[in-house]
Amino acid sequence: MPSKPALFPHALFFWKNKKAVSILLAFFWACLSFAQSAKVEQLYDSISQLRSQPEFTERDTTHINLLNQLAASLRYYDVENAYNIAKKALELSRETQYSLGEATALLRIGDYFSDKGQSDKAIENFEQALEIANKLDDTLTPFRIINNLASEHTYKGDFAEALKGYLHGIERINVLLEEGEEDDKKLIVVLSIMNENIANLFASQKDYEQSLKYYEKVRKINTEIGDPIIMAETNSNLASVYAEKGATDDGVQKDFEYAMFHVNSSIQTFEKDKIMDWLAYAYEVKGKIHLKQNNHKWALHWYKQSETIHEEIEDDRGKIDLYNGMAQAYLAQGNDSLAKNYALNAYAISERIKDSEGTQECAKTLYKVHEKSGNFKKALEYLELYQELSSNIYRNENKKSLVLIKTQSEYNEQIKAEKEANEKALARRDLYVWISISILIALLIVIFLVQRNQKIQKRLNGVLNAKKELLEKRESELRENNETKTKLFSIIGHDLRGPIGALQGLLNMFGEGEITKKELMDFLPKLRGDVDHIYFTLNNLLSWGHSQLNGSVTKPEVTAVEAIVKENINLLSEQAQNKSIRIVNELPDNTHTWADANQIDIVIRNLMSNALKFTPENGMIKISGEEYADHWQISVRDTGVGMDQATVDKLFDKNSNVTTYGTNNEKGTGLGLSLCKEMVEKNKGKIWVESTLRKGSTFHFTLPKIKQSYPKAS
Repeated sequence: MPSKPALFPHALFFWKNKKAVSILLAFFWACLSFAQSAKVEQLYDSISQLRSQPEFTERDTTHINLLNQLAASLRYYDVENAYNIAKKALELSRETQYSLGEATALLRIGDYFSDKGQSDKAIENFEQALEIANKLDDTLTPFRIINNLASEHTYKGDFAEALKGYLHGIERINVLLEEGEEDDKKLIVVLSIMNENIANLFASQKDYEQSLKYYEKVRKINTEIGDPIIMAETNSNLASVYAEKGATDDGVQKDFEYAMFHVNSSIQTFEKDKIMDWLAYAYEVKGKIHLKQNNHKWALHWYKQSETIHEEIEDDRGKIDLYNGMAQAYLAQGNDSLAKNYALNAYAISERIKDSEGTQECAKTLYKVHEKSGNFKKALEYLELYQELSSNIYRNENKKSLVLIKTQSEYNEQIKAEKEANEKALARRDLYVWISISILIALLIVIFLVQRNQKIQKRLNGVLNAKKELLEKRESELRENNETKTKLFSIIGHDLRGPIGALQGLLNMFGEGEITKKELMDFLPKLRGDVDHIYFTLNNLLSWGHSQLNGSVTKPEVTAVEAIVKENINLLSEQAQNKSIRIVNELPDNTHTWADANQIDIVIRNLMSNALKFTPENGMIKISGEEYADHWQISVRDTGVGMDQATVDKLFDKNSNVTTYGTNNEKGTGLGLSLCKEMVEKNKGKIWVESTLRKGSTFHFTLPKIKQSYPKAS
């Protein structure tokens, strides 16, 4: 059982003594609520003292600033009052033409509509606030508004616009930091928040690798800031990401351990500093970690602590995940009545604030609840709703994933173009200066003018040649990008739509009663093969598409090839057993190379998968390695159908899309070998094949050996 925070040193005793638990928790929540109330009371006192002064006027900028601070402090505790106070601050700011107060009040009003799920009104107020803030000398307010505006686009489902907003804000902050702004630390805090929001954006797309890269950047920024509360907020979000990652098919127990470590660290800070809204979230995350590990008793323990705080705050988005998680935990414990109540509450909130993903998850839970209770009519209604939302979200998520990659690429190109435009403007300015100087000198010395004109002409020719080369390069890049997109859509349409369509058709037939459950079970081996093919194809497709559109980065390190081979043998063992194929691993235990482990894993998996595909039943696949002076040569040999010379000649051509059926009609995309060639060459190796028809093929590739020593990482 995971260790509990220091706040509950005798948790096991109190768990058994519910009365003691109630007394302890009541005292604890009272302390936390008092801390929040004290902060609000302090603001009320400051406003009262200001109003009691003889020459007080409501339009005093200090008074307006206090009203905006009070509206922010009441956001999760008295929503309507916070909204009315923000409207009052807006009215006074406009009467006095106090632009900073007006922008801040619009920001607070935008937060109100955001919490109510009214994204269009929230965006309208954020955009008005940003337009005003951009004209101010204040350097911090515009970035707070940019962050909230981008977050609202995330809630609305416009991930591309959200990513653009965050990246734009980060770029502007970096420029200000380079210029040495006075509010450096506050700007760095907003920089950390924006990078963390991008990390969460990728996590929502289940791109955990990219998300964790951004989190690593956030942790470095937070170390520079040195604020334990900011670090705790990051740790609670990071814990949620690790929990979701651990629940995936390729998740590992270590992910849950990381999640528990980070959430315990954040809880300790939030309890110490009495940060109520974040503490409620951290408790909910800890409950989720236990739920993902099927520890339903402890999941409910932490969910209930979060629920107790939520009784004191108004955070509808947080309640959706909390109530739905509690419903799942109660359902697993057999308490169907409570499960239904919590699921319905979560469903009602998600419907009210138009949270489609929350509605989808709640519909799934309600389907299970009604199915278990025997109310199949209701269960069917929620199942159909869940499938409809899942279908929409699935299609949207695919679009969002591609849009995120494209948007990031476009944004980088836009920044590059702006820098080039600035450089050209500077070059033109320099040119005008030199021309003016030349004209002045020409009046005095005719010979110098001639020599100067010759130099200018030569430089202009160089500029023209450079522009010509740049245009030709861009034309080539555009042509390659168009070819890449055409090939991507061709593969998606040809190799993925067929299996997915067949799977959809079969499920429709089963749903409409055209085939029986037994007949459906007979199709399961074929369905599993189709799904495995789709999964493997998508992995290759995403790796290849990323390398073509965004430029994959090779990060060499000491890589044990034998460990990668063993892992892939385990991964493909079931496929090999289905065809009675024996896989022999003859790699030495010390096959250490200097290469990117992830890329080499893709190479080995594709070569072994191809060998399985083209080897008939009762065949054999052998993986061996031969050591040379400066490199290792890895070989994958099969006793398969082999290839003629014409096929071998075009096998690694990146413009070729050779798709061949295996001995059991297995199908591929034609991307695998061109992807292998690219990955091997990025790691300073080469790849080739030896093949004989009806006897088999042997694929060889080389990788550099590790050197005696490497420079230490800074």
